[in-house]
Amino acid sequence: MLEVGAKAPAFTLPDKDDNPVSLSDFAGKKIVLYFYPKDNTPGCTRQACAFASSYADFQAKNVVVIGVSKDSVASHQRFAEKYELPFILLSDPELAAIQAYGVWQEKKLYGKAGMGVVRTTFIIDEMGNIEKIMPKVKPDTNAADILAYLKDRA
Repeated sequence: MLEVGAKAPAFTLPDKDDNPVSLSDFAGKKIVLYFYPKDNTPGCTRQACAFASSYADFQAKNVVVIGVSKDSVASHQRFAEKYELPFILLSDPELAAIQAYGVWQEKKLYGKAGMGVVRTTFIIDEMGNIEKIMPKVKPDTNAADILAYLKDRA
């Protein structure tokens, strides 16, 4: 399991327009990297819309917001267009980053166990190290919680 202070695992994944995006592209910037289960599901939509409505606040702090799920590039494109999401969405169907960050875990749904993405947010500092790990975040308050954390650190 990743720990605060550890180097954030590097990755290169396609964005909603099928352009490769690497973590190293944002060297020198603070990054909010959030992993979520699935496009267009109620919780994930609320979480994405909360990030979208707070996006100007993140930009004002020079913070990059990146959402990652195992959905396809085409799914991300539809999701971003439907909800006017201004931040980066990355597609990870091979689970490369999802597994590197340890968020592919056993989950129970209606009493059945299965593997899936556990909603988790990482704050990565300007040096590429993990500054904060927020496991099992609440979709409705995740963006606000991060902004409050960043405000306290300013």
